[in-house]
Amino acid sequence: MSEPVSTRLRGQFITLEGTEGVGKSTNLEKVCEELAALGIDYFCTREPGGTAVAEKLRQILLEPCAEQIHGITELLVVFAARAQHINNEIQPRLARGQWVVCDRFTDATFAYQGYARGVNLDYVEQLEQWVQQGLQPDLTILLDLDPALAMQRIAGRSKDRMEKEQLQFYQTVRDGYLQRAQQYSRFKIIDAGAPIDQVAQQMTECVRQFVKTVAGIGSDSA
Repeated sequence: MSEPVSTRLRGQFITLEGTEGVGKSTNLEKVCEELAALGIDYFCTREPGGTAVAEKLRQILLEPCAEQIHGITELLVVFAARAQHINNEIQPRLARGQWVVCDRFTDATFAYQGYARGVNLDYVEQLEQWVQQGLQPDLTILLDLDPALAMQRIAGRSKDRMEKEQLQFYQTVRDGYLQRAQQYSRFKIIDAGAPIDQVAQQMTECVRQFVKTVAGIGSDSA
């Protein structure tokens, strides 16, 4: 019997990204199911959030508010929550060999607060360096979808403050994500507009290929 992946390798950090309505929650479950099937010890979390304090900061960020919240304020709240998350959950788990799967991370901050809110990207980069101390995802799965279709998908549900933005906002978020994907090889783009079974197949194959690359699971030499 081969030993568990978590005892042989450092923990790997996988993030899922995309605008509202792309199906991140459903596909996050698919990633976790595949990791479990491969015998990998993993922890599933989200941003903003992931700890008790970070979840309170998430409420500040997402609850509808009569007062206008400036993009810089959003940026600082997001990174305050991220600092808690990284130091109290993500880094300790990675250090002991556990894999971490996170619903959104800093790419979302660049897309939402940087590109869509118009906050200077230098500010985002400076906070990224300060808070993360070099931590970056090993794999980022970007669920890509036409924002007009994404808005149709969430039309009938109760919306938080970020979900109440206009179509142009989400188009800019998508553009920001795609620009990030062109810059970093850790990105894998999934067509979230495909039929559900095809999206699930894309997700499964993406995870399998990544695990094979990292751990040799499923390869002929394993």
